[in-house]
Amino acid sequence: QVQLVESGGGLVQAGGSLRLSCAASGLTFSLRNMGWFRQAPGKEREFVGAIGRNEASTAYADAVKGRFTVSRDNAKNTVHLQMNSLKPEDTAVYYCAADRVRATMSIRSSNYEYWGQGTQVTVSS
Repeated sequence: QVQLVESGGGLVQAGGSLRLSCAASGLTFSLRNMGWFRQAPGKEREFVGAIGRNEASTAYADAVKGRFTVSRDNAKNTVHLQMNSLKPEDTAVYYCAADRVRATMSIRSSNYEYWGQGTQVTVSS
């Protein structure tokens, strides 16, 4: 079965950095655009960033642009989210997701087929 397993979350002070990883199995990883989403308490899940299956294309939410970077390693079936200059408002559970084998990336959660269990990121002020 398909599994997406996130790791790397934790507690960090404002201005610090974290690197999240997502290991995928049970699917043809190189055919999937991959996305990162987050959900803070009492808020809806929101798009963070995405990377195309060919590794050349990326997209980011305005709130994280310039601070977060999505990358992937198709040989290792992994996708990463490098988060720099973290702010307290970045506190959330972060999820990786694999899309429905689309030609282009999407920022819409409904276009993603498989989801990880999430990893908590807490940024203290």
